[in-house]
Amino acid sequence: MQNLSTSVWKKELKANEGVIIDVRTPEEYNNGFIPNAILIDIQNPTTFTEKIQQLDQSKSYFVYCRSGKRSLLACQVMQNFGFEKLANLEGGILDWDGEIQKP
Repeated sequence: MQNLSTSVWKKELKANEGVIIDVRTPEEYNNGFIPNAILIDIQNPTTFTEKIQQLDQSKSYFVYCRSGKRSLLACQVMQNFGFEKLANLEGGILDWDGEIQKP
């Protein structure tokens, strides 16, 4: 797992054709999200665990939340399930300097 700044996170995402996971709540997600992000709310542990177990572990995952703390926890949980290609967005969406999409 790597903790990456916004600029490095973007470069790695593009280079690895990764999957973006937003681990915030549905309410936070509906206020705006990084384009193409999949919502998997870490504050609902049962659903979070079920959904990550359905993901392809061979892919690269780029995880973010509001400030970087929940996404760091999510990366640690995913690591425990055998995921190896994980990147946490340091500073979360608060530090994001790219496009924000609304539902």
